[in-house]
Amino acid sequence: MRSLFLAFCAALTLAGCAAESVWAPDEAVTRAAYRHDGPPRLTLFTMINNSTGGGAHTALMINGSQRVIFDPAGSFNKLGSLPERNDLLYGITPAVEDVYTRYHARETFRVRIQRLDVSPELAEKAIRLAREEGPVPNAACSLSTSRILSDLFPGQIRTSWFPVKTADAFARLPGVTEETLYEYDSDDNSKVLAAWDPARAGVN
Repeated sequence: MRSLFLAFCAALTLAGCAAESVWAPDEAVTRAAYRHDGPPRLTLFTMINNSTGGGAHTALMINGSQRVIFDPAGSFNKLGSLPERNDLLYGITPAVEDVYTRYHARETFRVRIQRLDVSPELAEKAIRLAREEGPVPNAACSLSTSRILSDLFPGQIRTSWFPVKTADAFARLPGVTEETLYEYDSDDNSKVLAAWDPARAGVN
């Protein structure tokens, strides 16, 4: 019971957003659309507490007809720099991906990054499911992401409230590669967003 409480608190600390509907206009979403020249791919981000090893946040980047990040109940876009529709962030250029990971990695948290190349059809299904999933309430980031993954990989991934369990299940899929990002910046990650220029990142 104590571990469940700690996981819930960690999720609240890192995510920090309520399940409020956000709906960017069509023009903004169309203008920001970015298609990465890499293969269709799912990238699972898991933010892990360096002290306890507990999962604090889960997000899913999808490269299909365009590249997006499903950031359920996440705080990355709290300044509204990216077009967003209910936790689905658009315009994920390499610069945006870089600042997204650095925003989450700091002295208290590391980021487990897992990648899986998929078919174009599966990538498009993932984008569709992510569009339909949000907005997500606090502490439900792993639950909502694992729900998408369980639909994409039936019988191989179960829904889970716990980010590390979701990451471990994803790791068992054939073809998954992974790395872990460590950074040692202050726990005040607001400085990362303050220093970020969305115009230079090609967002606007």
